[in-house]
Amino acid sequence: MSENPFDGPQMRGEVFARADMAGAEFKGVNLEGARFFAVLKEARFEQTMLAGAVFDDVNLSGATFENVNLSKATLHDVNFSEVSIGHANLSGLTIDGAKAKGITIRNADLAGSRIEDCGLEGMTIDGVAVTEMLALWRKHPGGEN
Repeated sequence: MSENPFDGPQMRGEVFARADMAGAEFKGVNLEGARFFAVLKEARFEQTMLAGAVFDDVNLSGATFENVNLSKATLHDVNFSEVSIGHANLSGLTIDGAKAKGITIRNADLAGSRIEDCGLEGMTIDGVAVTEMLALWRKHPGGEN
């Protein structure tokens, strides 16, 4: 028979309301199914399993995410203004109905990527205006008319 790794105090189903837990540390704690209606400003989550977690009406401005697995995550009605994404695997990413004015993509492998039904005014690729490039391509025999 395996030993319970959570052999400390058993607090299943407890409710902590209006509790001041500033500076508290949770090590080896099972919080499966827990709900937080709390201020977690400057909280640190390290080596934490949050698979299937739901974040609704959450302010994460200024948060830092490092070594995070967001595969198969769903992000809706998210404000990514002034966000920096570096060294990320975005394979299979779909962006639909997004406001992406003024974004910059550098040093990225865009092989096999598609841009469909998007406003391209002012967009450039390596300094070349995309709308002008497409206009020339459409005039060329074999281009779309």
